[in-house]
Amino acid sequence: MEGGNIKIVARNKKARFDYELGDRFEAGMVLTGTEVKSLRLGKASLSEAYAKVTDGEAWLVGCQIQPYPFAYYDNHEPTRQRKLLLHKRELKRLTVKLAEQGYSLIPTAVYFKRGLAKVELALARGKKKHDKRATIKKREQEREMARALKH
Repeated sequence: MEGGNIKIVARNKKARFDYELGDRFEAGMVLTGTEVKSLRLGKASLSEAYAKVTDGEAWLVGCQIQPYPFAYYDNHEPTRQRKLLLHKRELKRLTVKLAEQGYSLIPTAVYFKRGLAKVELALARGKKKHDKRATIKKREQEREMARALKH
């Protein structure tokens, strides 16, 4: 997500806690008009979302974009699958990595870049319960150190 002129719509805050995030990819999304308008209002959630690659195409599953409140008859379904736009070499690389045991493709952010809706995907490996506890312990230690330095 480098570069200027970026408006972040939604972040997946639980992703860093639940997964070890690896390589990151930027993908475009195929959206309807009401989905774009709803995204511009910030009405999106990535908490249950994941991405999958089937038949050489990437799909975003479980991303919730609320219906646009000012559309009367032609509104979209909030949790429909949305096609992701990636380069062929990126798709091949993802297919190989996802075939390995334990890897998932998790969306970490939805944003607008130069007026186009983009999603940031991360290759992720699930954390075990003890890893999550270690993450919490490390975070608490950093907070304690910051408090000690502040006083």
